[in-house]
Amino acid sequence: MFSLQTIFGKGDKFYGLLEASAAAAHRSASALTEFLGKDGSVAAKSLEEFRLARQREKKLAAEISEALVNTFVTALEREDIEALSGALYKIPKVIEKFAERYSLIGDRLGDDDFASRAGMLEKACEVLEQMVGQLRSMKLEPMKELNDQLQAIENEADRLILELFRDMYRNENDPVRFLLRKDLFEILEKAIDRCRDAGNVVYAIVLKNS
Repeated sequence: MFSLQTIFGKGDKFYGLLEASAAAAHRSASALTEFLGKDGSVAAKSLEEFRLARQREKKLAAEISEALVNTFVTALEREDIEALSGALYKIPKVIEKFAERYSLIGDRLGDDDFASRAGMLEKACEVLEQMVGQLRSMKLEPMKELNDQLQAIENEADRLILELFRDMYRNENDPVRFLLRKDLFEILEKAIDRCRDAGNVVYAIVLKNS
């Protein structure tokens, strides 16, 4: 027996668009890791890849919005699709913001370890991409395991940022450098938080439909 989604030919469309959106966010995080390099130093690196990633995410968000208007039957509830699309869109946007700021001021910051934090962000995006990919199956236990991984990454990032701020308050004597470092680390923290937020949306969808 065919489901209504199969009859209308729309069952996979939104899954595919959301999966592409999660993949775009992951690519953006991977580009940031490469951008910073193993030693976190600034080189003559283009920001074009980040702009393209955000534009790709924006285009996918627009496709999802248009499809919601034109589709009678959707694979997921409309508000869930909109919530997840919006959460995914925010990730490359924040990453691009970090890359732009870092390209301007990174050479003034010395040996701050932004690369390891970017690695945590990339891992968070990798787990998030897996979560979105498993939406089709709606299996609660595997999704819970992935969500727990994502929460653990976010918690570790919070712990590290607190340690970093503690060290900065104690040892940073240059107020301008202090503010620049603080701003960049907070942007990275926000990007990881955006991954957590998107993961929470995915997990809530599965809870609702399991």
